[in-house]
Amino acid sequence: MDNWIIFTKLVLLLYIAVDCVQTEIPHISWVVLALLLYFCVNITMYIFKNNNVKRGLHLLSIGISLAAYFIVDPLFCLLFPLTIIELTASFIYYKFVAFILAIIPIWYLNGLLKPLYGLVALLSFIIFSSICKYSDNLMKNEEKLDEMRKSLQKLTRSINENTEYIRQSEYTLKLEERNRISQEIHDKIGHSMTGSLFQMEAAKRLMETDPSKATKLLQNAINISKAGIENIRITLKNLKPPIEQIGIQRMKLLLDHFNSQQQQMKAVLTYDGNSEIISPIQWKVIHENVVEALTNAMKYSDATLISIDLKVLNKLIRVEVKDNGKGTEKIKKGLGIIGMEERAASVNGKMIVDGSSGFSVTTLLPIPT
Repeated sequence: MDNWIIFTKLVLLLYIAVDCVQTEIPHISWVVLALLLYFCVNITMYIFKNNNVKRGLHLLSIGISLAAYFIVDPLFCLLFPLTIIELTASFIYYKFVAFILAIIPIWYLNGLLKPLYGLVALLSFIIFSSICKYSDNLMKNEEKLDEMRKSLQKLTRSINENTEYIRQSEYTLKLEERNRISQEIHDKIGHSMTGSLFQMEAAKRLMETDPSKATKLLQNAINISKAGIENIRITLKNLKPPIEQIGIQRMKLLLDHFNSQQQQMKAVLTYDGNSEIISPIQWKVIHENVVEALTNAMKYSDATLISIDLKVLNKLIRVEVKDNGKGTEKIKKGLGIIGMEERAASVNGKMIVDGSSGFSVTTLLPIPT
């Protein structure tokens, strides 16, 4: 703001100086002195931050202009408006009041200077008002930026706290699960094994004195051991997640990672059918082929959307990776597509590649028997 006002005052000083030189005014040294005094006072005005000091320098500037108007040259009246507007604006909020005060001296000027003074007053008011409005908008934007920074800091802290809470929750869940498994093994399997051991110890001691009793105790120990082994099998079965969940979850994690790394491209997953029948080796082939297809789409397709559709049909498993990119009329099989075909063939499957509408790679695998 200050720079624009200084620039405006320099333009006015330059205009007065040029006019005085052209009219060959006598006592040019007084003109130079008045210009220098006005310039020094106004430059000093923007060095101090104290409002009272600034107001005092504004009054001094008006006094110098007034003295120069009467003693040196009437054109020095052109310096009145901007200084009066600056001084009045520091007291009064409404800027049009400052313009009215700045225009008052026009009634005391001679007729030749009145139009020029009015024009300078109007331009000074417009420039000052525009600068003030720009400064206000700039300050408001700065305040908004500060608020946004504070909000961003709060969100960052909240995210960090939530992330830490999630980590703690995951760790707590793991501890609780380990405790549950330990307690289940202790209550079911441990008691069974302990009871079986007691039965066998008793049978060992009765082997010579009471063989029938020892045989009965051994049979009880065998029954208890069988029950314990069955409990172990059931416990492990409950702990082990289905292959379907492992495969689908791994695919979701792959797409989450892919989407987090890409700004212009998004991948979505859809699946249908009984995916429990997909074998682990088939899941491996599917996962590796999807990774290869995503990599190729990212490199060559210029697509914005990639869809991965997994369907388990009556006799085969169909996995299609399709993008909405530029496609190609002539498909050139590189190492990526050849590798996908070899992986599919290793489990008696095959590949279908189509570049007519975008680009799609379809893996067909037989249902395991």
